[in-house]
Amino acid sequence: MSAVNAKCRRGMRAYVRFFLSGFCMGCADIVPGVSGGTMAFILGIYEELVYSIRAFGRIECVQVLLTARIRRIWKEMNLAFLLSVGAGILAAIATLAHSIEFALTAYPTYVWSFFFGLVLASVLIVGRRIARWNTPLLMALIIGAVSAYIIVGLVPVETPETWWFLIFSGAVAICAMILPGVSGSFLLVLLGKYEFILRAVNERDVGSILLFSIGAGAGIIGFTQVLGWLLRRYHDVTMAVLTGLMLGSLRRIWPWKVTGSGAELLQQNRLPVFLENGTLQAEAVMPIVLMVAGIVVIILLERLANIKGQCRRV
Repeated sequence: MSAVNAKCRRGMRAYVRFFLSGFCMGCADIVPGVSGGTMAFILGIYEELVYSIRAFGRIECVQVLLTARIRRIWKEMNLAFLLSVGAGILAAIATLAHSIEFALTAYPTYVWSFFFGLVLASVLIVGRRIARWNTPLLMALIIGAVSAYIIVGLVPVETPETWWFLIFSGAVAICAMILPGVSGSFLLVLLGKYEFILRAVNERDVGSILLFSIGAGAGIIGFTQVLGWLLRRYHDVTMAVLTGLMLGSLRRIWPWKVTGSGAELLQQNRLPVFLENGTLQAEAVMPIVLMVAGIVVIILLERLANIKGQCRRV
């Protein structure tokens, strides 16, 4: 059993890239409305990530673990890859959670603008990975887009802070975090647990983090079984739905809102005002500059992934 289809001989540079990819995923996961799965797609590690995590839920995993041979376990479970990505995600959450929380409160339009550019470019790049679009694939894309559009328009609810609900929140959020276009942070907002978990991370609330992590671990292993099967059996249809999810999620991260700031979701999208009394407005120009910057970043990341994403087969 191997979590990766191609056996690779990788050097330190590859694992540094995986760490940085995980860091980008962690940055995206912190923001409600942006998916770490989108970054994994663009950085060229998505399918390997899904199949590697999926391996932990299969019977072959138990067989490998029973051998008690560290080298075989390390190789067959693709642990070097998973630990590199996971370390990057945790590093981003631990170091940037407070800064991003502050930026969302103080400069929400600028933050959303940059991420809007990221996701918009991601839709186009991921969509290109389907060689031939046809009517069924377009329908799959539309279904994904409409589903995401509806989900991101839902209103947050009040929920308990009991141990079982923290585990449940972790399971739900982690499933969304690996889906491009569906933000795990946003689903935490809908579940009424985004600010609670963000505060737990910033205040090092080990108990709450542990309960959330238990749910996340169980949820991601179970969900990747389904997702991995879909990618193997219905690859193009699955990719079309995932592309649609990203497209529909643009509703949530539209930069210009009527009221509110930061992580507050009870806002209405509006069109920017470019001119007022004959004067060019910075509130429209600067966000567009940041959108373009986001698009450029994604293009550069994709090219870097294409250049360095290959490995030597053994």
